[in-house]
Amino acid sequence: MGEEGFGKAPLLIKVPDQPDEGIVRTGTQWSATAHIITAVIGSGVLSLAWSVGQLGWVGGPISLVAFAWVTTVQSSLLADCYKSPDPEHGPIRNRSYMEAVKLNLGERSLWVCGFFQQTGLFGCAVAYTLTAATSMR
Repeated sequence: MGEEGFGKAPLLIKVPDQPDEGIVRTGTQWSATAHIITAVIGSGVLSLAWSVGQLGWVGGPISLVAFAWVTTVQSSLLADCYKSPDPEHGPIRNRSYMEAVKLNLGERSLWVCGFFQQTGLFGCAVAYTLTAATSMR
């Protein structure tokens, strides 16, 4: 069971031919862990105590567990989209989030996702600029 569809990608319209280009990867589990920790421990962690304090002793831990679950599911989905069509042996390596969206969802979703991604980046840049300016006052 499951062997009859191996190697086929019925949902993909066109699979581009993309060689691995012989990239040598020198990362280890320790360097990956360090990158994950530095990405997760950002400015959002600074406001964590305040937000948990606002939610209380019941709502705070429940929201922490809920968002930890959402982050785990999201990370798993993104990791599965890294190589296509098979997460482990797929010949196509999606080097960015937008490449994965284009390959799996199509050109139209690429534009929609790109709009939201750029809007979010712009919003974060404005928020950081305003916060920095207010802090320097």
